[in-house]
Amino acid sequence: MEWALIGSERSTTRWVSSALVEPVMPVTNEGERGGRDKFEMSKFETRRHPLSENRRIAYVVTSATTMTLADGSPHPTGYFVEEVVKPYRAFVAAGFDVDVITPDGNPPSADPYGLSWFFHYPDEDKDYLDSVVRTFHHDVDDIRFTLHQSSELGIAAARRVAELLRKAGLSERAAHAAVSAAAKTAWRQDRQFIDVLAAGELPTGVTRADLERAADAQRQASADLSAARKAEVDANPSFREPVKLGDLTDEELAGYDAVFVPGGHGPMVDMHDNPDIGRMLSVLQARRAAIASLCHGPAMLLSAPERHDGQWLFDGYRMTCFTDEEEDQTEAGRLGMEWYCDTALKNAGAVFDDGPSAWTSHVVVDRNLITGQNPASSQAIADAVIKYLSVANAEVAA
Repeated sequence: MEWALIGSERSTTRWVSSALVEPVMPVTNEGERGGRDKFEMSKFETRRHPLSENRRIAYVVTSATTMTLADGSPHPTGYFVEEVVKPYRAFVAAGFDVDVITPDGNPPSADPYGLSWFFHYPDEDKDYLDSVVRTFHHDVDDIRFTLHQSSELGIAAARRVAELLRKAGLSERAAHAAVSAAAKTAWRQDRQFIDVLAAGELPTGVTRADLERAADAQRQASADLSAARKAEVDANPSFREPVKLGDLTDEELAGYDAVFVPGGHGPMVDMHDNPDIGRMLSVLQARRAAIASLCHGPAMLLSAPERHDGQWLFDGYRMTCFTDEEEDQTEAGRLGMEWYCDTALKNAGAVFDDGPSAWTSHVVVDRNLITGQNPASSQAIADAVIKYLSVANAEVAA
């Protein structure tokens, strides 16, 4: 089986293994995962799960609304709306039957922090911002563009400011160069993008007030996009009345061609130590169904049982998730997390594979395990799942 690299210059997708085979079983310290049930290769292992014409995805979403911080205080949580909306749209558009499931059958709730405007740039603003940030250094690996810099310095308004400059007579290239230089100064000196621009020489007819209106318009567009995404989830009957995971029998679980778990901090609350999640993973792993998760969603892999050799079910698999570096930049991370998904997966036996820089799209495919690093990976991981199922379907048909 040969895999093609998918994604764009803004994303990396690493296809680690080309065959759906048993993993190498490295030996790790005994007792690290004591108490887990053993992975039973049951009647479901007879052959890789054949894909029906109507391919089915178990879309398992957290229903947690509160998480506990390191100091013991509660903090609101839930699902991250972009991570729910983009893959769901892609799977439905691909013709999949998508069943929304929660661990307890309660409707999922959006993480309030994940609704912040700066997590929801319109595509044209995001693409232009990426083109600006790439000018900061010759080597993209040298660029460390933090959440603070993207959310609090106003650099996301670069496209709209460049449009103002073009209307004032600058060429497209000159406008891009001007906003890139100002953005680089803002990035290096931790200054407001608009302040840097206003302190320089502006084209005739462009005022500081014009720049501020452009920045305000960008922020409003992001806020509108966030609200629209949440409204889309709220209006979907499948999310209002999800299936309870515990009500599904092993036979019903075996009818799925894939499971997909989006993030938000919620999965670290209700999926990381959940017997029903563990049962689902056992059934789907035995059938070699696609097991996919995004951002904090890979926390659900920690519920997987041990194999007969005493190792974690996904020991030795290459995977990614929301990194510790990214976590420390979030609201909850600054307040103090009780534990970190990145570190927990490494301790469990994962071969961790993160992207070249924080907050950039990165997806890893190892055998039937598909993981995405962060919200920016939402579309890329959906594409990877669709690609995986399409190739597997073609093999079954052959």
